[in-house]
Amino acid sequence: MTELPETSAVDIASLLVAMRPKLHRYCARMVGSVIDGEDVLQDALIKAVEAHASATGIGNPIGNPEGWLFRIAHNTALDFLRKRQRQQALEGEAEVDMMPDQLDAVESRQIASASLRTFMRLPVAQRASVILTDVLGCSLHEIREVMDCSLPAAKAALHRGRTRLREYAGEPEDTPQQRLSEGDRARLGAYVTHFNARDFDAIRAMISDDVRLDLVSKTRLNGKAEVSRYFGNYSSVSDWHLAPGLVEGHPAILVFDPDDRDSGPKYFVLLNWADGKVANIRDFRHAAYVIDGAEYSI
Repeated sequence: MTELPETSAVDIASLLVAMRPKLHRYCARMVGSVIDGEDVLQDALIKAVEAHASATGIGNPIGNPEGWLFRIAHNTALDFLRKRQRQQALEGEAEVDMMPDQLDAVESRQIASASLRTFMRLPVAQRASVILTDVLGCSLHEIREVMDCSLPAAKAALHRGRTRLREYAGEPEDTPQQRLSEGDRARLGAYVTHFNARDFDAIRAMISDDVRLDLVSKTRLNGKAEVSRYFGNYSSVSDWHLAPGLVEGHPAILVFDPDDRDSGPKYFVLLNWADGKVANIRDFRHAAYVIDGAEYSI
């Protein structure tokens, strides 16, 4: 990890903005979902702001703020996993002096590109150590600090996690292809058709009076009058083309570059419906990092 100045010498808001994509990449792989990973990240950022205020309030600057943030994110992800009752027992330490620390570039890329579902098959300690090392480029000493464990334990978890991922890589993907239900396709299809036609009056007619918008990492708006401004912002740009689809099994709107639709979606939008109207909109336009590693289909 890149060394940053103590948090007393930097703007905490700027630090969190800079670190947000990297922290999300870790959280998403820890909990097995880019959507849940963003929820975990938001909780972690709130905890970080509160902890920073407490530390600086008593004149206690925080050294190595990047490592400090990863520890908060790591612990928040563990709390999330405990609530879902998916936490697995940590494996004990072993004789690990002869285990290799570094992999060649090809093997590292293969591990980093493993699906979130594959990472979730690893025990928590193994999962965390592999993500930190092979996805985010941390050292064993940094892993030890984030996970609050001994160096041999960190090395053992890393070795075992890599071994298991190699085994999983040779197994066929047996997850059935998910598809939108007819009802979801009809609802999303109507919304997308009006949006792509820039018929925002028709879109406004589809949203409830008390609609809520979460423009992730940017702002939150409540009620039809406020949310209508959001559609006005979309009408002023032309860097989007929408398509109905699925993200991690959730009905979603996939947003593509209109000039390069073959390169995959740039980000996505989630809608919730109530009484035939759009009741909640969660738009990741300003948090495009969330789609990194997501499983999606059209």
